[in-house]
Amino acid sequence: MTEPIRIEGLAAFNRSLKKLDADAPKGLRLALNEGASIVVDAARPMMPSRTGRARAAVTAKSTRTASRVSAGSKRVPYVPWLDYGGEGRTKGRPAYRPFEKGGRYVYPAYHAKRADIETALGQALLRVVADAGLDLD
Repeated sequence: MTEPIRIEGLAAFNRSLKKLDADAPKGLRLALNEGASIVVDAARPMMPSRTGRARAAVTAKSTRTASRVSAGSKRVPYVPWLDYGGEGRTKGRPAYRPFEKGGRYVYPAYHAKRADIETALGQALLRVVADAGLDLD
């Protein structure tokens, strides 16, 4: 359905950063979070909002080798229903929302901003390399 952005050699790069500086892997995680934040910033305004909880439940999460966008939480379990549709519950009655295979908010934001994400990730990774004290040729 959606092709993720893959960075070859990222795990090896992370291992190398650990050897250079103990704080460098944290910089790598924050760099990956920048890419996910672009999707979050694009998806949040598109989501419907009564209380703002659904918009707030769209967050960026990352590890040192992957980043992702999370939509929903225990407090806001209806966000996937908002995004994809299906059957939900409102005041005890079933609520139907037409199913959208590609989603309405998060994946469309990802597709619309993919080029921006790739650019931001490239710049952020170069910044991590420079902060680690390495020279690029």
